[in-house]
Amino acid sequence: MTKLVVFSGSCRESSLNAQLARAASRVGEQEGADVTLVSLRDYTMPLYDGDLEDESGVPEGAGRFRELLASHDGFLVACPEYNGSITPLLKNTIDWTSRPDGDVPGLVAYRGKVAGLVSASPGGLGGLRGLVHVRAILSGIGVHVVPTQFALGGAHQAFNDDGDLSDEAKAGQLQAVVSQLVETTRRLTD
Repeated sequence: MTKLVVFSGSCRESSLNAQLARAASRVGEQEGADVTLVSLRDYTMPLYDGDLEDESGVPEGAGRFRELLASHDGFLVACPEYNGSITPLLKNTIDWTSRPDGDVPGLVAYRGKVAGLVSASPGGLGGLRGLVHVRAILSGIGVHVVPTQFALGGAHQAFNDDGDLSDEAKAGQLQAVVSQLVETTRRLTD
């Protein structure tokens, strides 16, 4: 069974991207994946600092999240957009979890993994501009990012009381990303 980690690049509980991650995790389960939904809030990391790394090594939260990613076949990220780019939280998480640590090689959580990208925003573009940066970063560290992506505009009005997307077309777009992620991951890891 394909194992996926699903998380948001925001740790706010009421984040639109956290809501989208929860909806995507349910779709992943419907697609037959073994889904682990997590919050980056549970993996505390200081801002990346090479001197801190030299003194103390990789922080415990980064090590745990790196192990989680490494133990799964792929991941889906709901990516908030801050000023047209990646969130500091998500970039910092990638920076720490891509570092070598003792016998653990750098990029062990990323090389050969498959990722899907989605975003949500109250704005009309739905966080689309930030997805370009996340895709470039992940591709640059050896992740196969599936081509299909989904940017949910007007996200503050897009979810029903059950936390699912109320618009069928948008729900279909989310399903297309998750389906492609599950199928691609399955093919590349069999």
